[in-house]
Amino acid sequence: MPLTCLYICFSVFFTLQIREFWVIQEASFIIMARKYFGTDGIRGKVGEPPITADFLLKLGWATGQVFGNEGHDFILVGKDTRISGYMFESALEAGLTAAGVDTHLLGPMPTPGVAYLTRTLRAKAGIVISASHNPYYDNGIKFFSVQGTKLPDDIELKIEYYIDSPMTTVESSKLGKAKRLTDAAGRYIEFCKASIPTRFNFSGLKIVIDCAHGATYHVAPHVFREVGAEVIVIGAEPNGLNINDKCGATSPDMLVATVLAHQADIGIALDGDGDRLVMVDHKGEIVDGDELIYIIAKSRLDAGQMSGPVVGTLMTNLGMEIGLKRLGINLLRAKVGDRYVLEMMNEHQGVLGGENSGHIICLDKTTTGDGIIAALQIMAEMHDSAKSLHELKSGMQKYPQVLINVKTTNKVNPDTNVAIQKAVHAVEEKLGNQGRVLLRASGTEPLIRVMVEGEQADLVKKYAQQLAEDVKKAMGT
Repeated sequence: MPLTCLYICFSVFFTLQIREFWVIQEASFIIMARKYFGTDGIRGKVGEPPITADFLLKLGWATGQVFGNEGHDFILVGKDTRISGYMFESALEAGLTAAGVDTHLLGPMPTPGVAYLTRTLRAKAGIVISASHNPYYDNGIKFFSVQGTKLPDDIELKIEYYIDSPMTTVESSKLGKAKRLTDAAGRYIEFCKASIPTRFNFSGLKIVIDCAHGATYHVAPHVFREVGAEVIVIGAEPNGLNINDKCGATSPDMLVATVLAHQADIGIALDGDGDRLVMVDHKGEIVDGDELIYIIAKSRLDAGQMSGPVVGTLMTNLGMEIGLKRLGINLLRAKVGDRYVLEMMNEHQGVLGGENSGHIICLDKTTTGDGIIAALQIMAEMHDSAKSLHELKSGMQKYPQVLINVKTTNKVNPDTNVAIQKAVHAVEEKLGNQGRVLLRASGTEPLIRVMVEGEQADLVKKYAQQLAEDVKKAMGT
């Protein structure tokens, strides 16, 4: 055979082998189990792997390897108000710079604000340094795509691939640069206000806002004042150590007291990174995510703007499902986690979904859960219906529901643990068709969440406590 023919055959074979290799590599990213990413990014205690400065340096570099392949692309980096945010912001910036990617630093910025800016500024990606509703000594990393949505699994797996690869640095002429965006907060404030028509003026409405000493402290008060409301602000003095500390969406007692003391019309509680919302009515009664989603769904339906089903989670209260059914709206249940809610919403062309914890996604307004925008939708319905929040929430009746978090020292799958499943079945038999039981391992904390729901509050509490004790025994804790 002539040498030319041999050369051509060898080239074709070599090219096919290389192509096959990369196809296998791409496929392997998809079928591998994630090592670092959980249901909502990467999260843990500061100083303990993987939430360390050296890991964040490598994570920044790995992110640059995945997204930075077209010259000096830029990635946005925002954070909440935890003291560790300074350290991790610098580490990420250094890693991105080493990969040849520019960094635009936003400073303290709500998670949904980072999602919005990533999309409108056409950044390659957005990174949020936050552990959301967790205490200050935890921290984490969340990512957004250029579309302002959470990253798909295959991209997260690619980032993990590079995390476990040797780190290199581009030559000096190709190093990335960093700069701060000074108008980031103002851009997001205007976006939030634009989520409701300009005809709304909330003059005469007195509201209390609890910013959880978190990332919304310099944003939320401006939004609600600029739409005309009288605003009383609490939880807006972050010191790096007080985020979510006895305040915010996970601890609304201070908000309840302030609403009653000032005779306010409503209270708005956000969490540390601004993607959760819990409200309080004028009587001091807490209004959770399920009730708020129901109110928005009815409002959209009345306005002829409701499309598709509402998507909740396995934790969504049965009362919300029944209330929506009366309106002719179907409820679909996704796995717990706003990324799974969003996936199901897109799959079924829904515009509204969320969790009882207060993650509320209005896809007709934005791309991710947003506490400020959700609160504005509620206020708009109060305005148009001339009803109080207390009246609006009465359309659905919540079933008594008790949730107990059982701490674990190691990973336990409640679905495969024989002793735990036996205890679950025992409670389910007692409840019959008048309630339900749900056990699941938390995707962000070392916890097993025990939930019991039913018509009779005393029995629900009794069975939840009994089941929690059975879980502790089964785990040997």
